[in-house]
Amino acid sequence: MINIVYRLKSPKFFEESIDEIELDGVIVRPTYLSICQADQRYYQGSRPAEVLDMKLPMALIHEGIGEIVFDNSGEFKSGDTVVMIPNTPCGDDVCRKNYSYKSKFRGSGFDGFTSDLIRLDSDRVVKLPDDFNPHVSAFIELISVAYQGIDKFKQMAVTPKGKLGVWGDGNLGFITALLLKEIFPDSKVIVFGKHQENLNLFSFADEVHRINDVAGDVVVDHAFECVGSSASQLAIDQIIDLINPQGTINLFGVSEYPIPINTRIVLEKGLTVQGNSRSEREDFVGVVETLKQNPQLFEYLEKLITNIYEITSVNDLKDAFDKDYISKFGKTILKWNK
Repeated sequence: MINIVYRLKSPKFFEESIDEIELDGVIVRPTYLSICQADQRYYQGSRPAEVLDMKLPMALIHEGIGEIVFDNSGEFKSGDTVVMIPNTPCGDDVCRKNYSYKSKFRGSGFDGFTSDLIRLDSDRVVKLPDDFNPHVSAFIELISVAYQGIDKFKQMAVTPKGKLGVWGDGNLGFITALLLKEIFPDSKVIVFGKHQENLNLFSFADEVHRINDVAGDVVVDHAFECVGSSASQLAIDQIIDLINPQGTINLFGVSEYPIPINTRIVLEKGLTVQGNSRSEREDFVGVVETLKQNPQLFEYLEKLITNIYEITSVNDLKDAFDKDYISKFGKTILKWNK
């Protein structure tokens, strides 16, 4: 079957390619996609030159939903709406598949979802209820990243969870804080951020603080770092200062450069540092069930949507990426009409 793939050939330059797609497994037609910061790092050319040379050309985007076109397993019917799972396990491994070096991740080493059709194995899609908001559903993958980190935290934390601190007032910080408040309703969720206009959206949080204006008596039992880039150093330093002994520091932020950590205080307080990246099928299933049981979460998550663009050409795709880059907060959703 003929398929058209829209790949980033070099920074800020997309090209169309005609590929063959096997009529096997599950064939999905993308309907709504969401741009991630990782996509922007490729598009803007901010990844190291050797990384760009190795990975491009490549179709971007790993967040999205679509409609079933074909399924030879009989598990899905034509027209079903599904969320697509970008992580593709390859071979057996003792670790979780989203941390395995044997796994492949769409939009990072092999083609993402910017094509007319996507072929996946049946366990790489999760059916969505018909009444789910498609714009929010487009970034379920990002929600699943926060979900799997919180699930690991539940298994690891040994001290009380009375005060949970979230550093970062961006998209992932918002989602992480929202899920923490839903999963731990008796805990106090405290958000630390830099931008007051963003912090104003965290209406569900128990407290919000500007990072440069934190009272001396503020402490947390456990912390979630959702800042990333070089700014994560300041966030981690503040976390180490404010966290109680034997707390956990859950890292989500991505930086292109090494970040120094005050190991003396980490040792002194007996802290546990946990890294979190990507997610797996069980996390997608968990997010879908959480949203199904708590539909009020959609109202909060809709606040993250800042742009919706209809994509009918490569030029539309370029324009959407350019405008998304200008928006420092929120999610850009692509209504994929290719």
